[in-house]
Amino acid sequence: MVPVQDNRASVGDLMTLDKTLAGIKAIFLDLDGTIYLGDTLIEGSLDFLARLEEAGIKRYFLSNNSSRSVKQYVAKLDGMGIPATADDVLLSTHDLLAWLDGEEVTETYLVGTEGMREMLEEAGVSTESADPQYVVLGYDTEITYEKLSRASVLMHRGVPLVVSHPDMVCPSPDGGLPDTGAYMALFEATTGVKPAHVTGKPNAGMILHKVEELGLEPRQCAMVGDRLYTDMEMADRAGVHGVLVLSGEATREDLVAATQNPSLVVGSVAELCCRSC
Repeated sequence: MVPVQDNRASVGDLMTLDKTLAGIKAIFLDLDGTIYLGDTLIEGSLDFLARLEEAGIKRYFLSNNSSRSVKQYVAKLDGMGIPATADDVLLSTHDLLAWLDGEEVTETYLVGTEGMREMLEEAGVSTESADPQYVVLGYDTEITYEKLSRASVLMHRGVPLVVSHPDMVCPSPDGGLPDTGAYMALFEATTGVKPAHVTGKPNAGMILHKVEELGLEPRQCAMVGDRLYTDMEMADRAGVHGVLVLSGEATREDLVAATQNPSLVVGSVAELCCRSC
């Protein structure tokens, strides 16, 4: 991953962006709250993806949700009628692995799902170490009290914490569900320990490595997502266009006090035409 950096551009530095997405060559799409909610596609998302393909705009799926492995994401997308390959999926777990590698961390205790465990183990990171260098926290939808207890004991002993992403809630059709940010608050209340590092969005490196790989300028790219403090904050930091959708977490009321500056705000991806409307 590209090291965390700030390419924050002023409004004047970015070309005007409207619902046609004119001038955009590549688009990074959040999943939860943007393309689907839980196991339900957001209305119009398949048609939107078809329009992207028709317009020749490259698309990548970007998620902070570390509860699934890349293989599981590809399977879920395919099951929803969205063709995807492993190269199309960029996760906070990738950013986490890059950070662990840079810190030469191979021994951890993981509070995460089996899908996340699979990705770490395949990269040569032990997740059940008797002498971990870090407690690793992901979005654990398989959480148990045993995991919470063991992680807490380790942190009381001085083992630092690293977290895959900062999201407080995971969108669902029934409302927000507790995500890693909520678990972080639990651990801080229990142990007094704050994370040594938090990866994933809004770190600019989540997308800048792909922008560079594609040979594009950040202003030719857009990040589409439903969260101000991760999706739109990352867009600001990376210098790409931010397109905020109101189909997930953020509301128009949230924009009033927001420090982020989306290039465009729409109800959902169904409003993005990729051509003259």
